[in-house]
Formats: sequence, C-alpha cells, structure tokens
Amino acid sequence: MIENVLHLRVIENKDWATILFVLSFATIAITKSAFENRFSDFVKLIYSDKYINVYKDSSNLKSGFTIALFFVQIISLGFFIQLSLAFFGHAEKTDWILYIQIITFLIFFVLSKFLIEKIIATAFEIEEFVEQFNLQKVTFRTYIGLFILPINIILFYYDSISRNFLISLISIVLIINILTYLVSIKNYQNIIFSKLFYFILYLCTLEIAPYYFMYYWFTKGIA
Repeated sequence: MIENVLHLRVIENKDWATILFVLSFATIAITKSAFENRFSDFVKLIYSDKYINVYKDSSNLKSGFTIALFFVQIISLGFFIQLSLAFFGHAEKTDWILYIQIITFLIFFVLSKFLIEKIIATAFEIEEFVEQFNLQKVTFRTYIGLFILPINIILFYYDSISRNFLISLISIVLIINILTYLVSIKNYQNIIFSKLFYFILYLCTLEIAPYYFMYYWFTKGIA
C-alpha cells in the first residue's frame, strides 16, 4: 500500500508589493506631469541648490508636490526597512502584514513628531525657522526615498544579494541622511546661532531622542 504524504506548499504572495511599486511610479509620473518645472529642479538636487532656493518658503511643506512625493517616500522607506530586516533574518520580505505595521508606525512617528515640533516651535517662537528647516529635511529625505525605490525593487525580486552590498547600501543611506541634515543646518546657521539655546533643546528633544529610543527598542526587540 502506498502511503501519500501531503506537504504544505508555501507560495509567496508578491502581488501586493507589485501594486505598491506600480502605484509609486504612477504617483511620480503624475507629479512630474502636474509640476513639470518643479520636478525638473527637484531631480537636480544632487548637484544644484536651485530647488532649495526657489521653494524655500514654508508654505511648500503642505503643497501637493511635497505631499505626493512624501507618500512615495514612505512606501520606499517601508520597503527598505522590511527588506533590511528580512536580509538579517528578522522578518519575511513578502509579509504584507508586517509591511502594514511598518508603514503605520512610520506615519504615526512622522505625524506625532511634526505635531510636537509645532508645539515646541510655538513655545520657543521659532515657528518659521522650524517649518523651513523641516521643509529642507523632507525635501532631502524624499530625494533619498526616490533614489532607493528602484533599489528596493531589485532587493525584493532578486534573492541573491550579497551581505556586503546591503550593508554598504545602508551605510550610504545613513551617511547621505547625515550629510543632508548638516547641509540644512549650514543653510540656516545665522538663524540657528541667533537662537542657539532653543535650537539645542529642539535638537536633543526631537532630532536625537526619538531615534535613540527607536534604536534602543529595535535592538532590544530583536535580541
């Protein structure tokens, strides 16, 4: 008598990721079409400061251009975090539930930080500076998000990625993020020095402490 043994076949569902990648590129295409000149200046950000000088008014923080590309940035960053976790054996890259959790956390973190910054800026009477400073940070980080979007696609669909490549990529993203932050500080150094005490409080409270606690929570959570 032949005994049949049934084995559960696990099929990775990648359709959700494909939809999000297509949605991201569609958003970029629509934004480029709707804001052609602005988008052209934006893609030159890596070697030209024209975009920063032209669109430095704080009202641009709530413009359709910024919001649309911020949406793409969140999607891209969410993928990058999940793919990094998957590479180091702490998650599955096709786990869409985990991706939703990461995206939800990112949105909650960004919005909470933004609201707290508004409150502190009002208390310190530095609202205009904080909004312009945030606009520059959002601009640079959105640029990074768009830069790593095609890399996320490669990492998601291609399994044979070397450890050194991903570690180098993570290091490059972190270094670029730090450099862009320093550029933002340099651009507003006159205002910063005039309100140095308030800026130090702002820096420690909202730019160092949140990321330190996130790092502490993450390292303890996967230990």
